[in-house]
Amino acid sequence: MNTETKPSSNMNALVLPFYTIANIFVFAAKGFKALFYDLWVILFNSASYSFDKLYKSAKDFSDDSNDIYERTKKARKVKQYHYSDKKLASLEKQKALLLKDLQEAGANRSKEPHMYLFTVRDTRNGRIFTETMPGFSKLDINSFLLNEGYEVYSIKTNKYLDMLNQKTNFFGNQKMSTKDLIFWLTQLSTYIKAGLTLNEAIKILTTQMKGNSSRERAFQSISYELTLGEPFSVALEKQGAMFPALLINMIKAAEASGTLTETLDDMAEYYTEVNSTKKEMISAMTYPTIITVFALVVVAFILVYVVPQFTEIYEDYGAEINGFTLFIMHASDFLKNNILMIILFALLIVLCIAIAYRSLKLFRTYFQILLMHIPVVKNVIIYKELTIFAKTFSSLLRNNVFITDSMGILSRITNNEVYKAILYKTINNIVKGEKISEAFKDHWAVPDVAYYMIVTGESTGRLADMMQKVSEYYQELHRGIVNNLKAFIEPIMISFLAVVVGGIIIAVIIPMFGIYNTIQ
Repeated sequence: MNTETKPSSNMNALVLPFYTIANIFVFAAKGFKALFYDLWVILFNSASYSFDKLYKSAKDFSDDSNDIYERTKKARKVKQYHYSDKKLASLEKQKALLLKDLQEAGANRSKEPHMYLFTVRDTRNGRIFTETMPGFSKLDINSFLLNEGYEVYSIKTNKYLDMLNQKTNFFGNQKMSTKDLIFWLTQLSTYIKAGLTLNEAIKILTTQMKGNSSRERAFQSISYELTLGEPFSVALEKQGAMFPALLINMIKAAEASGTLTETLDDMAEYYTEVNSTKKEMISAMTYPTIITVFALVVVAFILVYVVPQFTEIYEDYGAEINGFTLFIMHASDFLKNNILMIILFALLIVLCIAIAYRSLKLFRTYFQILLMHIPVVKNVIIYKELTIFAKTFSSLLRNNVFITDSMGILSRITNNEVYKAILYKTINNIVKGEKISEAFKDHWAVPDVAYYMIVTGESTGRLADMMQKVSEYYQELHRGIVNNLKAFIEPIMISFLAVVVGGIIIAVIIPMFGIYNTIQ
């Protein structure tokens, strides 16, 4: 019986693996078919069914294919607001009082802007709402709102609203970032080139600022000023620190020469280049900062958590410790016991330096002079400052801005006190009738190449072109030194980290050999 079943069992043992492998291939083939064929067929049929259903519903919706656009346009209904007769009657009474006021005291314009609270009804959807807006008289506000397509019911002002106006000016009209300014200039130029008026372009940009209340309020104020007939530069100037003085003066010169769109394009290009220079500087400083912080964290971790463990071992075995290892152990003990105080003290020092740098001109001047005498760092700062100075000066000269106004603007675009002093001296030289180049002569912060290029521009009467070449020359030097700095800083910081960490580890491990010899 057993001899008859052995061949069968052996055969089963041989066939079973092949059968299993065959099943694996079969199921794998089915799986591939289900994944790459059946699934896509189901998705295609489902999509086809949905498309057919959508097409049928669209076809049923429109009797004539040429009328689809009109029907879809009619389908997008604007929400209409409806109010009670009592409320509308009350608003009409307020409107009558407003019309009477506009004929009397409301027509008087004040020298300083006031905040006005107005209630209006949007004629497009009937919505009634109340908002605030700065202006010079009720009549001006009323004219602006009527021009915007609103039915005006009441306009009020008082001292509390004026306090709100002061608060808005303090918190709201913050300086636009360079990135936002580039976008704003590009969009404004594009709209004007498309045939829109300046006020229409500003209104479109106002609608794009729905998520930013301060920007929306500022652009609405610009539109208000333009409606009253104020120049564009004056409207921008009334927004406080929101727009840079350079841009305002450029636009003022463009209004006199009739080259507004060209000036907007030039300023967009100018701020793009300035932003690029700033990004290069940030990029150059980011990597070494990260590496430095990482190195400090690694060294602190080794001193606080690793070295104390070896210290306990050496104390247990009574190992002989050399002077360098003893220094590392004492440093570890001090850091471990006072790490919070050290961190707080370091933060306090950084905070004090930052506050002093912002507030004290003398401290800022000497700190900048110190940085400008450090090798490599001085070239980065000097090339950056000369690039921005020459580029801005060239743009001002090309747009026929007065030389004294140009120097005042240039002194405000830089935070470097050394170059501010040079510019103030230049203004004094101009007042005395001397040359611009005299202020740059033999100054340690002005390279000889820049000085002689300025002298050449003065002597040939092509100072604007020469300043443009100065900016391009030093921009290339700045870009090159930043790239080299990023290339060299990596091996330098890695080598520094390896030396410090390696030195600590070697100092800690050396006594282990003495323990090993003692045990043997």
